[in-house]
Amino acid sequence: MIQLRELQFAYRQDGFQLRVDSLDVESRDRVAFIGPSGSGKSTLVHLIAGILTPHAGSILVQGQELSAFSEPARRDYRIENIGLVFQEFELIDYLTVLDNVLLPFRLNSTLVLDDAVRQRAKDLAVELGVADKLSRYPGHLSQGERQRVAIGRALVTQPTLLLADEPTGNLDPRNKQRIVDLLLHQADQRDLTVVMVTHDHGLLDRFERVIDVDRFHFEETSETPQR
Repeated sequence: MIQLRELQFAYRQDGFQLRVDSLDVESRDRVAFIGPSGSGKSTLVHLIAGILTPHAGSILVQGQELSAFSEPARRDYRIENIGLVFQEFELIDYLTVLDNVLLPFRLNSTLVLDDAVRQRAKDLAVELGVADKLSRYPGHLSQGERQRVAIGRALVTQPTLLLADEPTGNLDPRNKQRIVDLLLHQADQRDLTVVMVTHDHGLLDRFERVIDVDRFHFEETSETPQR
């Protein structure tokens, strides 16, 4: 599903570097990325999603080398094949819940928004417990409800890979467990591969693999050669 080889990425302004010699995530794996703040957890997820591109090395997602695509092509591939869930939810305040769930179909002209898709969105809302909120706006939802809507948006395109970047970071302990349970249940129902960034070690027993991203993180010093 995901293959990283000889990967290098740097933010030159602060000397931050990621170097990953080899990393594989198999189909239907449940993987958690952990590490201290600033270690590159979110950066690594953004590289896998094609939001960022590596300075060297390769990232294959479903056999596709995303860094070889143009930026519009990477965006289209991401919208069609990768579900993204963020800590900040990234909902559009002036759109209803239903329209937020259907947003990927507004952003990618290759996706066809038809009655079947609208029904899929409504069915997802039932599964996620927000069916009675479809005509509301995000500002009228609780934090947990907003995250459920974000999960629905991530799943509505029927992706094969789900990337979640600190999806429980803004939630209270009770909702953290509920959202992770919900996310992994939905992934099991759909045979999805899941990669989730988290700093909450209380959630790690839900994952088959835990990868400490800090081991890939370097700070340039006078003894660290520039690349």
